[in-house]
Amino acid sequence: MDGALPLFHHADYAPSLPAGHRFPMSKYQALLPALAAAGQAVERLDPPLMPPEWLMAVHDPIYVEAVLAARVPPPIERRIGIPVTPAVARRTRLVAGGTFAAAVRALETGWAANGAGGSHHAGPDGGAGYCVTNDLAIAAQRLVAEGHAGCVLVVDCDVHQGDGTALIMAGRADVITLSVHAEKNFPARKARSHLDVGLPDGTRDDDYLAALAPALDALLIRHRPDIVLHQAGVDVHADDRLGRLALSDAGIAAREALVARACAAAGVPMAVTLGGGYGDPAVVAARHALALMAGWQAWCAADRRAGESAPAARMPGE
Repeated sequence: MDGALPLFHHADYAPSLPAGHRFPMSKYQALLPALAAAGQAVERLDPPLMPPEWLMAVHDPIYVEAVLAARVPPPIERRIGIPVTPAVARRTRLVAGGTFAAAVRALETGWAANGAGGSHHAGPDGGAGYCVTNDLAIAAQRLVAEGHAGCVLVVDCDVHQGDGTALIMAGRADVITLSVHAEKNFPARKARSHLDVGLPDGTRDDDYLAALAPALDALLIRHRPDIVLHQAGVDVHADDRLGRLALSDAGIAAREALVARACAAAGVPMAVTLGGGYGDPAVVAARHALALMAGWQAWCAADRRAGESAPAARMPGE
């Protein structure tokens, strides 16, 4: 087993929701026990609260103010699908802070993960699809604005298209978006990522990997990003309650290993977010743990083959 997996995590990632709510919020509580049960050591790191100005850098400031005050108008709250309580408002700042912190850590060491995040449906005007704010877009914007990276590549492997991220980053050359998703799944109206790979219902392991690999390689070569932000949703699983694809546990592990090896080979650090996964929280948490471990172990193996402690990150603009 490789060394301790670097993971930003916080107890407040899992605020209470109304009894019987469909969103499996407790999967975030179950993640650390799932990793422990699988024998994976974890370096647990505390996420910082993202300052409100960075939420406002990608979302409508009036919407952000409503979120922080826990006074989101009912029509928007219905679009989000979860009540925006003070605890949920705190969570969205913590999750965004965790994704950004994981990216900064990855730039220093090569690989890090956030034990939540990947909230890719939140767009410029507000939240949607269980996503209050878009931690991927917030982190990417801050990385570029503060000079941590000259180009960020968002690799979104959730079963649902990363429509909010695509809308926020449309037309930009410094934040590139790749979405590999089930074409007929939510959202019904797709946005336009820099590159979209829409897959037919029932796509299995081999066909999925055959579609992902050339798309990822092409963007790594074309844009030479300074960091990859990876949305590692496990709702591509055949048994996921909201998925339409048919990957197995082995297929998810192979996907994460593929992404990690491609990034390592290109010398590009990566920060991983959990993404979607729906069903029994303990079962879904075990799938997230599997995905994290597969990516981390593949990165470490590539690192060892390179004969150095971590793949060297290029300076922005190199």
